[in-house]
Order: sequence, then C-alpha cells, then structure tokens
Amino acid sequence: MSVDRDVIVAELAERVTSAQLRRHMLATEAIMRAVAVRLAEDADVWGAAGLAHDLDSEETAADAKRHGTVAAARLRELGLGEDAAHAVEAHNPETGVAATTRFDVALLAADQLSGLVTAAALVRPDKDLAGVKAKSVRKRFREGAFARGVDRDAIARCVELGIELDDFLALGLEAMQAIAPELGL
Repeated sequence: MSVDRDVIVAELAERVTSAQLRRHMLATEAIMRAVAVRLAEDADVWGAAGLAHDLDSEETAADAKRHGTVAAARLRELGLGEDAAHAVEAHNPETGVAATTRFDVALLAADQLSGLVTAAALVRPDKDLAGVKAKSVRKRFREGAFARGVDRDAIARCVELGIELDDFLALGLEAMQAIAPELGL
C-alpha cells in the first residue's frame, strides 16, 4: 500500500526541523526510487520509505534504540504497509530489527550511500553534485577516513540486491544528481 507523498511531506514539516536532515531524507528517497525501478519494485512505496526513514530522528535523538521504531509506528498509522515499516525499523541496527528483505537491505544501503555521495560533493571546491563522478564516489568509498560515519558494509550489501557495488554507487549518484537543486548541491 502506498501513502500519498504529500502526507509524508506534511509529517516531515511537522517533525523535522533540520534542513540538512530533510535534504538527507530527500536524497535517500531518490536513491530508493531508482533502486526500486531497477528491481521492478513499487517506486512510490520504496521512495516513501526512503523519504520517511528518519522521520523520528529529532524526537529519538536521546535514545538511539527508538530511532526507526517510532517512525515505523507512524508509517503504519498512515497506512504505508508493513514491509515499508519494517525496512524503516531495520535501517537502524540499534533497534535490533534485522535487515533481511530486499526492501530492508535497499533502505539500509541507500541511507548510507546518500551520506557518502553528499560528502563527496561537499569536498569539491564548487560543492556541486554535477561534477561528481561515479569513480570518485568509488574512490571515496575505499577511503575509510573519508566520511567516517558512513557504514560502508551497509552500502556493500547492495550485492544482496543483485546490484554490483560500482553500479549501486553510480545509480545512487545519478538519482541524487537528478534532484541536486532540492539538495542544495
């Protein structure tokens, strides 16, 4: 089941004050939509999960184990569907909910990839996604000291989706480049 994107956008407006966090959520949505298309899944549902995955970030900042669980409960109330709610819970390992389905793994990997791609753009003199190349994202992926908060193992799980790492990095980069003005990059 899908929830109208406008409903999720309204939830974001109400619950997320950080512009940086909202941009991250938009980036994750774009990547999830691209992955869904690649895997012949429902891009609206997968995109909605990407957009809403950090809906509770500010609310649960003091209790990392609740992050994802609160958002998943709200998504269930909105009628998004159990598979999407599970993916949102599973994107945070602190919840104890394992990422086992393709949907779960895609969200886990997309969430982390959005951070890596953003960091790759921000170190450029022009801070512009348009100039970022997939090979430079791959290079940054290999540099453990770069964007230390990015879980590269989570990104590498893309192979469980049948998408090779280089293809996944390029797919995510292209998805984010397509919405670069919304991301301020």
